Amino acid sequence: MYKSILDYFDETVLGNKEKNALLHKEESCTFAELQKRGKKLGTLLADKIGKQSFLPIVVLLPKSIDAVVADIGILYSANVFNNLDVKTPAHRLENILRLLKPAAVITSGQYIDIIDWKEHPMEVVNVDDLDFDNMSIDEKELSKRRGKLVDTDPFCIINTSGSTGTPKGVVLNYRSFFDFLTWSVETFHFSGDEVIGALSPIVFDIYDFEICLMMMKGSSMVLLDSALGVFPAKLLMELQEKKVNFLFWVPTIMVNIANMDLLEKLPLPDIKTVWFAGEVFPTKQFNYWKKHLPQAVFANLYGPIEITLDCIYYIVDKDFDDDEPLPIGIPCNNTDILLLSEEDNLCGVGEEGEICVRGTSLAMGYYNNPDKTAAAFVQNPLNTAYPELIYRTGDIASYGEDGLIHFKGRKDTLVKHQGYRIELGEIEHEILNNLKLVTNCCVVYDNKNKNIVLFYEESGKTEVEIRKALGNSFPRYMVPTVYHVMEELPRNTNGKIDRLKLSQMVVNE
Repeated sequence: MYKSILDYFDETVLGNKEKNALLHKEESCTFAELQKRGKKLGTLLADKIGKQSFLPIVVLLPKSIDAVVADIGILYSANVFNNLDVKTPAHRLENILRLLKPAAVITSGQYIDIIDWKEHPMEVVNVDDLDFDNMSIDEKELSKRRGKLVDTDPFCIINTSGSTGTPKGVVLNYRSFFDFLTWSVETFHFSGDEVIGALSPIVFDIYDFEICLMMMKGSSMVLLDSALGVFPAKLLMELQEKKVNFLFWVPTIMVNIANMDLLEKLPLPDIKTVWFAGEVFPTKQFNYWKKHLPQAVFANLYGPIEITLDCIYYIVDKDFDDDEPLPIGIPCNNTDILLLSEEDNLCGVGEEGEICVRGTSLAMGYYNNPDKTAAAFVQNPLNTAYPELIYRTGDIASYGEDGLIHFKGRKDTLVKHQGYRIELGEIEHEILNNLKLVTNCCVVYDNKNKNIVLFYEESGKTEVEIRKALGNSFPRYMVPTVYHVMEELPRNTNGKIDRLKLSQMVVNE
């Protein structure tokens, strides 16, 4: 009985010792070498941390072979990895560390001074100081630690936006990854011949799935730097050179490639499977991809970070008009989707309701945050006989006459932008309470043009000043791209800022 992804990995290595597990630029790493380095790092971590297991260990490294080794080493030590974005402002990293209280950090000399580690009592591992050739493996200790593990223990923690300025840490366990991997292998017939074009940042759950597929099936990962997204022609040339045949991308870059007509000049005949998730893929640009990759299977996937990894999918096996939205489809195996009305009744065909999820795909909750966990993971209102949690996504959808689920939009201020999950309230909180840039503001999302829009009352601050201040507080993807200054923001009958009216103003622009 497999309890850890490492059980699959050890088996995979036996049959693929000299096969490349990882490729990054001109570097490569075989499965045997990846396992050896992971075990050596796991031994070092076990020695530094002591007897305790299932503790969070943060990784502050760019996407690289070192970062993958760090994650696998943490798993071998029977602890929980949490990947951090090296471009995240220092104060935001500080908030994450205060929340998680990690046992250790794995970083490099380039990033070690971002944080004053003396303020955070933890072990610091600098990968630049590691000499893997002279490091040992304590198989007995590693085996002892893994022997205590059960499949409901935490596998990783993923940070997502929080409304008070501190990101929430979503805890995902082994069993939920097993379920999703089993479903994906059975549905898409993954065999280990996959060459994964891994473009997502290491802080995304897509990356976590990619390393799991590599470890479980012996697929190869081509680590693509996120910066390549700015140079899509170079990105496609890298896919051609490495003979990538599987993509799991957020649609933003795919839309850019379609708009630039790059697949006409740089075809991708090796691509067999294309998954996309994280935001709506405009059908016009999707049709461009489908036309230029007729040999590929395309699948639209849906699922918030609180679900491992996605819970609804649709294999696009028919033609859609350019102005016809793609459905998100049907539940993945061993997952149930409830569309609930505001009265918590099941919605019928054509009725809009909130997407609620039940099953083993649910996250364990938010790390060190019981109140937020209790608010999002709630008792199934359709079941009063025994405890059963569901996750309320805040997304609205409906069943069509075709039996498929069709996405309609967000229920609240939580949006997905460039593949990142963002709480618009966090941006407002930073502007009003931390930076005190203006006296009143409202942030809304322009779904059509994919813009974060800031409305604010005149306060003497210019757009440039506000943008610069927010750039020091947030990663680039969270900084508003459109600004509107008003003498007074519209209010509703309760005296609150009329968010709906502002959203409608954006739609009508």
